[in-house]
Amino acid sequence: MSHKNLIWFIALMLVLSSHSGFSRDIAKPKLMLANVYHQGLDLHDYWVSEKYDGVRALWDGTQFISRGGNIYHAPEWFITDFPKVHLDGELWISRQSFELLVSTVRDKKPDSEAWRKVKFMVFDLPKITDTFDNRLKQLAQIIDSANIPWLNIVQQIKLQNHDALMKHLKKVTDLGAEGLMLHKGSSQYRAKRSGDLLKVKPYQDAEAIVVEHIAGKGKYTNMLGAIRVVLENGDTFKIGTGFSNAERQNPPEIGAVITYQFRGKTKNGIPRFASFLRERLDAEKTQ
Repeated sequence: MSHKNLIWFIALMLVLSSHSGFSRDIAKPKLMLANVYHQGLDLHDYWVSEKYDGVRALWDGTQFISRGGNIYHAPEWFITDFPKVHLDGELWISRQSFELLVSTVRDKKPDSEAWRKVKFMVFDLPKITDTFDNRLKQLAQIIDSANIPWLNIVQQIKLQNHDALMKHLKKVTDLGAEGLMLHKGSSQYRAKRSGDLLKVKPYQDAEAIVVEHIAGKGKYTNMLGAIRVVLENGDTFKIGTGFSNAERQNPPEIGAVITYQFRGKTKNGIPRFASFLRERLDAEKTQ
């Protein structure tokens, strides 16, 4: 992505966030949230599924609600035959299509043709008081009975150990997936963050050159808010997380080489979820 196109995309996202037409008076749904997986767990009781790079949504029987309590306005044909039960899932198009999905689902006046690419990938029944093992069985019956092509149950598999999990993680991420989710089969649906739901993502790092300091706001007033960096191929993007307060007060200089971590890339090759790791003090600064 060229510098010009990146700036355009950032501006577009700012416009979408402030003028998307979202309703602001919907209560935030109480959803189950994930902790980060760590090696050493007994995986026999966990179901494993792909972590989709879409947007989390609760279907409350009549409409899609975001984690923040905003409405995703789907075309009437998309939802007219949906089950009248609460479904927890992800609005998704395909791997590496996050930007396209966001531009589609955040439109107050839905583009019917654009929504034909969207699927609702369902992974839980938040209102059912039972184990996840049993909720999965009920969910499969609900989705099968609905028989809607764009309403799908998320595939769940069992893996025996950490090595098998890591091999599967590499397999799906090499194909463009964001990562994996682990859901404890014996768990109830608890609307909070816990070890019953875990996320597994690959760790990657790379280097870039600092080209701009962006001033902080709020708690970071008078400190660094973010840096803009450039890659070897000329692509630029911002990094705003991973800094200590000391580093925000004394950030890497313009021209410094830094190492950052990220989790996959967009279809245009820009690192996703980039976070500052360290300055490469052994690298020569550019002018």
